[in-house]
Amino acid sequence: MNGVRSTMMKIPREFLSYLQFQKALRFLQLQSRDAGGNIKQLRCITSGPAASTTSPDLIEVFGKFYCRDDYTNITPKILSKVGKSLHNQRNHPLWLIKERIKKHFYTQYLNRNRNPMFSVYDNLSPVVTTEQNFDSLLIPVDHASRKKGDNFYLNQTNMLRAHTSAHQHDLIRAGLNAFLVVGDVYRRDEIDSSHYPVFHQMEGVRLFSKHELFANVKNGEELCIFEKGCRTPCKQERHTLEAVKLLEFDLKQTLKNVMIHLFGKGLEIRWVDCYFPFTHPSFEMEIKFQGEWMEVLGCGITEQRLVDSAGAQGKIGYAFGLGLERLAMILYGIPDIRLFWSEDERFLKQFQVIDIDQKVTFQPLSKYPPLVNDISFWIPKEGYEENDFYDLVRNIGGDLVEKVSLIDQFAHPNFYTSQQDRSFSHLSPSACSLLFRCRYSFLPGPFKMYQRTKKISHCYRVTYRHMERTLTQEEVCTIHRAIEKAAVEKMGVEGRF
Repeated sequence: MNGVRSTMMKIPREFLSYLQFQKALRFLQLQSRDAGGNIKQLRCITSGPAASTTSPDLIEVFGKFYCRDDYTNITPKILSKVGKSLHNQRNHPLWLIKERIKKHFYTQYLNRNRNPMFSVYDNLSPVVTTEQNFDSLLIPVDHASRKKGDNFYLNQTNMLRAHTSAHQHDLIRAGLNAFLVVGDVYRRDEIDSSHYPVFHQMEGVRLFSKHELFANVKNGEELCIFEKGCRTPCKQERHTLEAVKLLEFDLKQTLKNVMIHLFGKGLEIRWVDCYFPFTHPSFEMEIKFQGEWMEVLGCGITEQRLVDSAGAQGKIGYAFGLGLERLAMILYGIPDIRLFWSEDERFLKQFQVIDIDQKVTFQPLSKYPPLVNDISFWIPKEGYEENDFYDLVRNIGGDLVEKVSLIDQFAHPNFYTSQQDRSFSHLSPSACSLLFRCRYSFLPGPFKMYQRTKKISHCYRVTYRHMERTLTQEEVCTIHRAIEKAAVEKMGVEGRF
């Protein structure tokens, strides 16, 4: 106990209320009794929501406290989603997709003892370090994907994972050669029917030794998986071409079989070359659905530096990642990504099936009418991020906001002399200049005229629609005014409303 209190003294007492101090103390006591506890044990430490911001200086997630700093940009609305784990809620459409893919891997990929080759991890904490999310995956320090504008940071060193790939390095280091990771991931993004700041991914990894890769190849013992060569569009510098081609074939066949398992035979599939920092070569799979090609997953040959750094020297492998929402929307005909978070029984009951492979076609709920309001403002000269505005709208409007579109932007082109003369700002610069010379010709001395302000205006159209009832104009106006006020106070914009 004395050891616990001495540890607690390292936390400045002024940052904690009395109740928070006792809560943190209780956490440390439990931690000292059960060092190395897993995620489930951490979740049992506190009651109530999985995440909260009970202090202006601390964020609590699964009973662990994180100090805020200049990187902190996570909102209460996002924290309220942490721990929901839709992919683990029985008979939820995301659970059905997960279980169908899991069943496919469990039955189609067996080891010599007839046991499933792939292990599945679907309850790992979404809180990761920036090292796990970026550095372990060889993502450069200056890469655009690290921006605050694209991620949810608890602080400079901790964040909500942006992809399930964040666990890849740790699981390989643990000695796993074939695994699936399923979980909720968090990204700041635009607002429309197919984008949501929380969505769900499935990550797959498989590693091969030389013997495993060439086991079914004639004279395979004479082949090698490594060489000292050059990097080309087709392979990495350390990989032999024959090893990469075998891996690529196995990878594409594996994923093709998954899609056929989900959508049935006759599915049109095509592969598109692409780029990921942690695989090379890399590919995206597109399937033809209702006459259009749709991207459903990304994959590639894992960078050897990543494999080696995780302690699996001598092995070579591939990785893939797919979005559960995208697959569920296509497979079940779900039109709006917000529906996955609905608690409406009319939605959830449609997926209460006896057999997970049972065909389900979503029957649309009666669509309530939308209400549309515009918001215009001058943006600050520096520091404005569109995703910051989208976050602000989501935090205030929540799931009542169906879509936010930037419908107009322009740079201020006009001349004016003073606040009283802004009524002439619609005139062209030449007309404005002539008018001012005539109007103020009687003034002594040179008259100061302001040139182009170069201020940039954005106009957004916000579409509001409740998933379960009709919204009133009064309700929407209240929310919209709150968004206008918050945009001015928190983002430093100059309102034009």
